[in-house]
Amino acid sequence: MSTQLPAFNRRALLGSAGLAVGAVAASPLLAACSAPTSAASGATPAATLASTPKSPVTLNILDVAGNLALTKPAIEAFKSAHPEILSNVTYSTGTAPQLPAKLKAEQAGGNVQTSLVLTGTDGLASGITDGLYYNLKTYYDQFFPGLMSNYQTAAANMATLAQDQGIEIVWYPSGPLIEYNPATVKTAPSTTDELLSWAQANPGKYQYAQPRNSGPGRTWLMGLPYLLGDSDPTDPTNGWSKTWAYLTELNKYVSTYPSGTTATMKNIASGTVDIIASTTGWYINGRAIGTVPKSIAVAKFQTFTWVTDAQYGVIPKGVSDDTLVACLRLLAYILTPTAQAVTYDKGYFYPGPAVKDVTIAQAPASSQQVISEYGVPDFDNWMTEYPMKNSLPATAQVTAFDLWDKYIGSSK
Repeated sequence: MSTQLPAFNRRALLGSAGLAVGAVAASPLLAACSAPTSAASGATPAATLASTPKSPVTLNILDVAGNLALTKPAIEAFKSAHPEILSNVTYSTGTAPQLPAKLKAEQAGGNVQTSLVLTGTDGLASGITDGLYYNLKTYYDQFFPGLMSNYQTAAANMATLAQDQGIEIVWYPSGPLIEYNPATVKTAPSTTDELLSWAQANPGKYQYAQPRNSGPGRTWLMGLPYLLGDSDPTDPTNGWSKTWAYLTELNKYVSTYPSGTTATMKNIASGTVDIIASTTGWYINGRAIGTVPKSIAVAKFQTFTWVTDAQYGVIPKGVSDDTLVACLRLLAYILTPTAQAVTYDKGYFYPGPAVKDVTIAQAPASSQQVISEYGVPDFDNWMTEYPMKNSLPATAQVTAFDLWDKYIGSSK
């Protein structure tokens, strides 16, 4: 990437500052199928599929987004209810930056072992860019009737980022928010100007994780163009001059960019830093599970636009028809109201459900208790008060990550 960042002008910068999928399980369409070939051949699987595998399959599920905290109970429930579909499920975890190389190696060898990937927009974007996932639009009517109309409005908008190469399974408004230690930060910065001045006065005490592998990190990155009034928040190459200038200046006062969000949470808990980038879910969950003290506070910026986030189930090219059927049936189940209610979890992706009309009252008692004790009523108010914008689409998101890596992250 050869984009030249503009010279930083601080004066100019700061002056601007219930899904209907039950029928699938009851009476899905029956159709002949033929085995898909490997991704390298460029072929696609059959246009229609049988309702169940010829024999039960083992699904090897790779989670690169922390999604299993939200969906593993639903996966296990589906497995128990449908032994004719699943004989076993194995789980593994990884990071979004590691994902493309892993899938490319499996596909190049003609031996795709990863059945289903649970990913955020980072792994979604890189996989779409590299052509690693099946296009699933052909199967919407068969396995996901009424898919788009049953998502919440903002979730439906986020579903389009998948470009039909994944099924959105959870959603949240995300941020960008900041967490701060009220014992050391008496008044939280309420503008980007104030945050930059605070960071200058307290070098090394503000932190965010690498956007390529952090929900709060990429939400902070994609939220800044709105906070700063950049010319085109959807174009990181030509429309983010204020954002890149701001991050370049802020970089002078940031000691390090951890590889994941959890490290930033541990750092604020230990007192290594005093302010970190955060989101609704990371703030609630981190306190609920004890990663950070309950006393850690949260704040938004005065001029605010939500950058929404979602997680998806994507199916690597090259899996067998039987595996493809099993994955589609599982994803359809995850979108039922019963399964969606479980995604409130311990607030990790607050609120969580992607489909309409799934309330906290439908969630397990344990989730209701967490939200009651650790939730933030202002979050629900802010969701109706402030505008919501999608995360960047695949190509633009990858570009943003590359530019950040080159011009900001590489300096540390």
